[in-house]
Amino acid sequence: MTTFATSPILLTGMSGAGLSSAARVLEDKGFYVAHNLPPELMVQLLDLCADENSPVDKVAVVADVRSRMFGGSILSAKDELERRDMPVTVLFMDARDDVLIRRFDSVRRTHPLQEDDTLQVGIQREREAISALKARADVIIDSSNLSVHDLRRAMEASFGSMGLDKQHVVIESFGFKHGAPRDADLMLDVRFLPNPYWIPELREYRGTDGPVADYVLESPAAENFIGNFEKMFDSMLSGYRHEGKNFITVAIGCTGGHHRSVAISEEVARRLRQREDLEINVMHRDFDRS
Repeated sequence: MTTFATSPILLTGMSGAGLSSAARVLEDKGFYVAHNLPPELMVQLLDLCADENSPVDKVAVVADVRSRMFGGSILSAKDELERRDMPVTVLFMDARDDVLIRRFDSVRRTHPLQEDDTLQVGIQREREAISALKARADVIIDSSNLSVHDLRRAMEASFGSMGLDKQHVVIESFGFKHGAPRDADLMLDVRFLPNPYWIPELREYRGTDGPVADYVLESPAAENFIGNFEKMFDSMLSGYRHEGKNFITVAIGCTGGHHRSVAISEEVARRLRQREDLEINVMHRDFDRS
């Protein structure tokens, strides 16, 4: 048996949530991507890829609603692979109902489970059908507020340098005025910190720029906040590891996602990178939004 360079990825989720775009990102990252395999063939494919003569060492399987027309289930395939000591990482793509409806309307497509009912009914049927799979997902990406480029950055933050022996932490800054991310495991609010936006000479800078970062991080409240978060997060890591949660998203929000959340995210990431058991990536969701 060969050793995969990275854990095989099972890419699934809601129709219209960005599975095709996510698959293209994985292909660009060198993954062999197989689309819409029946569940029982997923196991056979990964067996082939694990063979010592296989030319593939990074593989992803896309399983959308069409895969569920065949016998078996995606979860049973996942369980079978785990019994064979071949665990997969489940990436679940999601989006709000109103966003999915808008996307289907824009391309004039019917939902695969719509039948003779409304699009909303089809979406609800799919949510119910895959709720158990979502509950066991390792990574959930909500594409509701993401452009194609934002999605690529989110994917790269989670899988860009993915290894097999570390917990992977994405630190994501965001602005509450653009909506809180729905795919975060932990959400922190730093709107209590002094806001550089009200300093005219700092307004046009971002939290990655020295003047803004210094202004935010020199606040005693910021140091206390980061120190307390480090302690809390450290106490949670062993529990996450015990539960098999190898992917953790920490969302840090301020008003616009330009200054405080960005500076705090960068500093939290800098400190966590000192740990050898963590792989840290940073994503600034609303960095360029007005």
